[in-house]
Amino acid sequence: MAGATRRLTDAGVDSPRVDAELLLASVLGVSRGRLLTLLVVPDDVAVRFGALLDQRADRVPLQHLTGRAPFRYLELAVGPGVFVPRPETEQLAGWAVQQLAGLAAPVVVDLGAGSGALALSIAHEHPGARVTAVERDPGAIEWTRHNAADRAVAGDTPVQVLPGDMTDPQLLRGLDGSVDLVVSNPPYVPDGARVPREVADHDPPLALWGGPDGLDVVRGLLVTAARLLRAGGLLGIEHADQQGSSLPALVRAHGSYTEVEDHPDLAGRPRFTTARRA
Repeated sequence: MAGATRRLTDAGVDSPRVDAELLLASVLGVSRGRLLTLLVVPDDVAVRFGALLDQRADRVPLQHLTGRAPFRYLELAVGPGVFVPRPETEQLAGWAVQQLAGLAAPVVVDLGAGSGALALSIAHEHPGARVTAVERDPGAIEWTRHNAADRAVAGDTPVQVLPGDMTDPQLLRGLDGSVDLVVSNPPYVPDGARVPREVADHDPPLALWGGPDGLDVVRGLLVTAARLLRAGGLLGIEHADQQGSSLPALVRAHGSYTEVEDHPDLAGRPRFTTARRA
């Protein structure tokens, strides 16, 4: 394991030992904790492990190599064509679940669902919720559907998955004025920003780039959310840590929202903005 860790360290991987251990555990089909009892690595496992190390050293995302991404209480299937859910987004999911407490059958919309992390976590943690996940990327929505089907088989409340653009004026017209909560992890990276190779080379462009200031898609999202939400309904939007002032200001300037507040992630960085429909 020391050699594998050095290999990933030399390649500039942020968490080399953890990644090496997770790759080996994936090849063996065991939990990372079980590696403590491992005495010998069979030759065929060593070959597959070495091939995965080479790909990780070439900055292929860890989750693409294992095929799985943990998110709160779920493990989601991910791979090429879909944005890999980040731990930071778990804060927004947790906030959303807290806001729905006490509502027997809340109506929830996840705009730009990607892997389905937000939508499926809400459905898992609030079984009465009626959740719709919207995704415009033809490649990404296949992962949304796959994960939604898996969670339905596991016994969670089914999530409706629909193709669509979160800025489309005709999107979900049948839900106008009836939605209790809209959540979104939209494209918010400013055009031309420097991002890690794992992101630049492997995350789908439609999930990343948000125009010159990163907020072009959010401007359209605010219009859609204002139309969908009932009076008093709630909105939660993830953003880049550099947008902790600009995104709340944009929400306030829209005029349709009150109680605009920004929230930090566990590292104390600005991470998501919430508001209430006036």
